[in-house]
Amino acid sequence: MTDDTVTRAELTEAVYQEVGLSRNESADLVESVLGEISDALMRDEMVKISSFGSFFVRQKSQRVGRNPKTGEEVPILPRRVLVFRPSHVLKKVIDDGYQDRLQRAVETAPSTTSPPSFGDQGSGGSNV
Repeated sequence: MTDDTVTRAELTEAVYQEVGLSRNESADLVESVLGEISDALMRDEMVKISSFGSFFVRQKSQRVGRNPKTGEEVPILPRRVLVFRPSHVLKKVIDDGYQDRLQRAVETAPSTTSPPSFGDQGSGGSNV
């Protein structure tokens, strides 16, 4: 998983590496899990994955928006939107990982304790 986006293929490869199923079985497992999640959401069921988060569909009602260029009022039709709420556990894992990276960056940053050098200050000019 070298890119900034995790794909189905990468999830399948991770299952293959971690669980030890064949590549085909790993692909089937990933597809099955994603299919179950999708089906549940289409039935308006909430999907809760412990220590990860919850997915659910929310109905948004019609409202009036504005065209940002013209300022003209435009009706925004009612629609259903997918919502993900991360668990407290996932939030902590992400924040801890961020804090660890931040700490490592601070530890490996060049020291700024010595004053900056502004060239030869002893050649003419006044030192006021």
